[in-house]
Amino acid sequence: MNKHILGRSADYRLLDGSAHPKLRSKGASSVAKIDVIVVVVSLVVLMGLVGYARPLVIAPINDFESLDGNILFSFERADILLVDDNLDFTTPDEYRVVAGEKIKLEPGVYYWKVSGVLGSEIRKLTIKSRVELELVETEEGMAVVNSGNVRLNVDVYDGDELVENKKLGVGEISGEGDKFVGEME
Repeated sequence: MNKHILGRSADYRLLDGSAHPKLRSKGASSVAKIDVIVVVVSLVVLMGLVGYARPLVIAPINDFESLDGNILFSFERADILLVDDNLDFTTPDEYRVVAGEKIKLEPGVYYWKVSGVLGSEIRKLTIKSRVELELVETEEGMAVVNSGNVRLNVDVYDGDELVENKKLGVGEISGEGDKFVGEME
């Protein structure tokens, strides 16, 4: 065969015009290797981009419990904080949180997640009820202050006589009588 007339590829053809099997498999295996490399590199880049887009949830940790209802949420790569009392997030409260801002939550069990380009994992937190009464001195004498984190029903007695049944909000002062009996509302 003449290289100059048929071109260089003609040198590697069999008499029937087909390519030599060893040469054909080398060409196919080279293409397959390049395809595998391109697919692997593309997957690594894609996983990196998805991982970078997923919000980084820092705090509070999952199953966090606190007596203080002022919670500092910390996360990155997200714009919106969603907090709900059910895991399905059917009626979430939505917050746009800036760094260092605390969210005030009432006692209860909450689920929270953040939303950015992608969603985050769901975490659970519990604000425990704290019933706490403090005796303080006022101008009229002594009074009771609800220093817990829940509203209380308080019975106020003067001696053995019930003077008042009062709902005492958080931080509220009740000052009549000399005996107080209370329960969580």
